[in-house]
Order: sequence, then C-alpha cells, then structure tokens
Amino acid sequence: MIQASNLLYEGLRWTGVLFLLFLAYQGWRGETEVVATDKDGDRRYFARGLLTNLLNPKAAVFYVAVLPTFIIAEQPVLSQTITLTAIYVSIATIIHALIVTLAGTLELFLNDSRRERIARRALSALLAAVAIWFAFSTAR
Repeated sequence: MIQASNLLYEGLRWTGVLFLLFLAYQGWRGETEVVATDKDGDRRYFARGLLTNLLNPKAAVFYVAVLPTFIIAEQPVLSQTITLTAIYVSIATIIHALIVTLAGTLELFLNDSRRERIARRALSALLAAVAIWFAFSTAR
C-alpha cells in the first residue's frame, strides 16, 4: 500500500528524515532530560524509546519490502507472519538489550561533561548525516 501511494511513501520518508534531524539537533544542543532513576523517569525513557522505534522507518520498510519475500504462498500467511515477526522482535530485543548493557557499562566514562559533550555531538553529527543520506537514498 505504501509502495503504491506516492503520498504515503513520501510522508513516511520525510517524517523519518525530519525525526532523525530533530533527534540530531536535540542531541547537539544537549537538551536532554536529567531524570532521577525513579518509576516516572523509567516511564519517560521507555516512552521516548518506544516513540523513536515506532517512528523509525526501517520497521515499516522491513514489513513492506522484506517480509513478503519470506512468505511461502502455499502455506498459511498469518502463521508465517506471526513467526517471522516474533523472530524479528526477538533479535531486535537482544540487540537493544546489548546496547543498554554497553551504555550502562560506559556510564562512568561518559559522565565526564567534556567527554559526554564530545560523544553527544559526534553521534548527533552522524545522525544528521544518516538523515541526509536517507533523504537522498530513498528518493524515487
């Protein structure tokens, strides 16, 4: 449906680009919330991570472009889709858990304000570069 509709494709594409640029800008400026490690802080971090993943165009592109290539037409589509989705979500969860674990390990190192600013700005510049690359590479 997204491939067939130029408006939907462009809307998804530019929403992803703009969101990546927003995240890069926010990271560069250092406008991060300093939240205590209480339940409200955990919920805010979870909500932000969830929003980031839901607006991430790679998931939509995966389901539109890649998932159908693994479906065997002669077998029940729903069970195949559920199985493949479970595998995809499991792998993504493992990767995100590794990222969180590594971030926790590097917390003391990055808590130095100078190193934190350098790392934040370097990652923000890379994120902006990815957004610009994405804008050009996904153009029809």
